[in-house]
Amino acid sequence: MSTPFTKELEKYRDVDEDELLTKLSEEEIRQLEDELEELDPDNDLLPAGLRQKDQTKKEPTGPLNRDQLLDHLEKEAKEHKDREDLVPYTGEKRGKPWVAKQQPVQAVLESVTLEPELEEALANATDAELCDIAAILGMHTLMSNQQYYEALASSTIVNKEGLNSIIQPTQYKPVPDELPNSTDVEETLKQVMENDPELEEINLNNIKNIPVSTLKAYADALKDNTYVTKFSLVATRSNDPVAVSFAEMLKVNKTLKSLNMESNFITGNGIMALVKALQYNTSLMELKIDNQCQQLGNKVEMEIANMLEQNTTLLKFGYHFTQQGPRLRASNAMMNNNDLVRKMRLEGLNGPIFPRCRMTV
Repeated sequence: MSTPFTKELEKYRDVDEDELLTKLSEEEIRQLEDELEELDPDNDLLPAGLRQKDQTKKEPTGPLNRDQLLDHLEKEAKEHKDREDLVPYTGEKRGKPWVAKQQPVQAVLESVTLEPELEEALANATDAELCDIAAILGMHTLMSNQQYYEALASSTIVNKEGLNSIIQPTQYKPVPDELPNSTDVEETLKQVMENDPELEEINLNNIKNIPVSTLKAYADALKDNTYVTKFSLVATRSNDPVAVSFAEMLKVNKTLKSLNMESNFITGNGIMALVKALQYNTSLMELKIDNQCQQLGNKVEMEIANMLEQNTTLLKFGYHFTQQGPRLRASNAMMNNNDLVRKMRLEGLNGPIFPRCRMTV
């Protein structure tokens, strides 16, 4: 059954759109383009010009002057009159004030009658003995947990301080702060450049003021170093340029066995550069990249899983996957690599000797 509205639309069925467009003026065409423009106002990643239509037709009068703009807004705010209240405030109170209902007071027993033996024992008991009796009776709210359990487990008086120690917190031993990293950054870098055979492990953890150029110099020096097997730079504020430099180092280095870059400011681009470098490296057995400044995302985690499946020498990969799929694939890849090493060891081949380990998930 057709309605009057559908009958009204029937006359537009055979309209020639091209003829209508040729008759439109330039201003009408511009209005039509504004209506047909697809915008995404909820996408914060797009610039403002692609999220909101340009509603200003006035040409700019000059460069933006923030101070003048703030002065102008302050002047406009002061000159603008406040809206008059529709109902003036008189301070009159209406209704009855709320009064809380009083709970009935329970009667308290004025005196408790005990057996003569108990009366005499309690009358002559010291404060310490009363505290132990309270623990035995289950009044654990009158003392700390440590005092309560010690009183139950001992046949002698544990609480020697009496009532003065009621609700006293347990005194814990102070734990001293960890000593700062004593590694000499410049001297260690010099040893790496000189290929010092006595330098096999480098630990730069928690050194905050290492310049990015110095960290890149470490990566360049490790390209030709043949003795350093373990390098760690946890919490050194390393970023993507540092990660890319170490990725280039992994492509040519044949000595490094372990690389730890956890707790830094490396994004997905830097992580992908490190993981992609594994396809050119056959000596690295441990790589840790967990706890970065931001989550890597599903796409990066899938790429990491793909690269780990193609690598056959990495035995330990430290990263907490947020998705179940990449986590399972990476775990299986690490297990396959460890099984391969175990089979080579059992067969007596000269394979890499590394302790069996699992991936951090």
